[in-house]
Amino acid sequence: MAVLFLGMNANAARIDMVDVSNNNGYMSTAEYVSMRNEFGVKALTVKISEGTTFKDGYAASNIANGQAAGLYVNGYHFAHYKTKAQAIAEADYAGQAAKAAGLPVGAVLATDVESAEEQGILSQATNDRNNAAFMKEIQKFGYRADIYTSGSWANNKMTIKGKTGWVAGYPYVMSGQKWYTNNNAWQWSGSAHFRISYGGFDVSQLYTDYYTAGQKSTVKPTNKDAVKANNQGANKNTSKPSSTAKWVKESKTYTLKTAVKLRTGASTSSSVTSILPAGTTVKTDHAIIQRGYRWVRQPRFNGYGYLATGPASNTLEYVKSGAYHTYYTVKSGDSWWAIAQRNGLSMYTLASQNGKTIYNAIYPGQRLVVR
Repeated sequence: MAVLFLGMNANAARIDMVDVSNNNGYMSTAEYVSMRNEFGVKALTVKISEGTTFKDGYAASNIANGQAAGLYVNGYHFAHYKTKAQAIAEADYAGQAAKAAGLPVGAVLATDVESAEEQGILSQATNDRNNAAFMKEIQKFGYRADIYTSGSWANNKMTIKGKTGWVAGYPYVMSGQKWYTNNNAWQWSGSAHFRISYGGFDVSQLYTDYYTAGQKSTVKPTNKDAVKANNQGANKNTSKPSSTAKWVKESKTYTLKTAVKLRTGASTSSSVTSILPAGTTVKTDHAIIQRGYRWVRQPRFNGYGYLATGPASNTLEYVKSGAYHTYYTVKSGDSWWAIAQRNGLSMYTLASQNGKTIYNAIYPGQRLVVR
C-alpha cells in the first residue's frame, strides 16, 4: 500500500479533511492531534449512519475526540434510498443519530451516494430528486447538506455542478470535469497513512469554506497537548504482559466474527477501551491462555490492547484467521472504487490483494478477495 504524505498543496488556503468510520476502529484524541500538528489536517468527517438500521458505534467518540484535537467536525450518511420517501426517512434517521452522537449544529451532514441501489438502476433525474429530498430534510436538524460521490457517478448518475459536492475524482480530470477545483471538496487519496494510526484513510482537500464556516475550531493543540492526550486519552493503555504469564509470540491477523471488547489487560475485569465491531481486522503479536479465555495482544500506538478470541480450549470462537478470505462476485456496473468503498478498503488495496491495479478491467462474474 502506498504511503502518501499530506501537505502536498503549497497553497496554504487549502485545508485537508480526513473521513473516518467504524472501519478505522477507535481513534483517540492523540491520533487526531498528530494528524493536525504533524500533517496539517484541520477537518474531519465522521460516518454517522447507513440506511435506516445502522448507526456507527464510533461516531460519538470520533466527534468528541476530533473536537478535542481542534478539528472542524462534520458527518456523512451512507445512503441506500431508491425513492423520495426513503430518502426522507433516511435523512430523519441520520439527523437523529447525528444529534445523539453530538455532531454540532451548523456542521455538514452529507449524503454518501454510491450504493448498489443507485448503481445502474436509477435514472439521473431520480437520483437528483432523491438527493434533493434528503438534503432538504437534513437541514431541519440544523445541519448543512452536501453530496459525496465518485467522479464517474457525478458525471453520469446525478447533477453536481458549481461550488457544490464532495467528489472522489480518480483520475483528477474525468469527462472534462475538474473535480479538484470545481466543488466544495475533492478526495485525492483513499489510502493515506499517518505516523501513529493504523490503516489507510480517505483524505480530501477543501476548495470552499462550506465544511468549516458553520462551526468554530477553537482548540489549538501543541506537541505538548499531543503528549498529554497520549497519556490521558480514552484509549490509554500502557500495560505489559505479566512476567509470570506464559505469553507466546504470535504475529497473526484476525477478522472478528462478532463484536469483541478491547481491554487494557488480558482479563475480563480489565477496563474496556472500545468495542471492536464484527468485521474488524486485528493484527496481534502475542497470545496466552488464562482465566478461562484465549487472549491476544494488539500493539497500538501508545501501548497494547487485549481481546479474547475464544474459550480456554484454544478454539477461535470469536475470530477467523486472516488466512481465510471473503469473496465478492463482480456485478454489472461495478467499479474498483465502488466495491472498495462498500467493503471499507481503498481501491488500491482491493486491487493489490487481487494481484491487479486499478487500471485493470473487472468483469461481471469475476470473484475478488475483499477480506
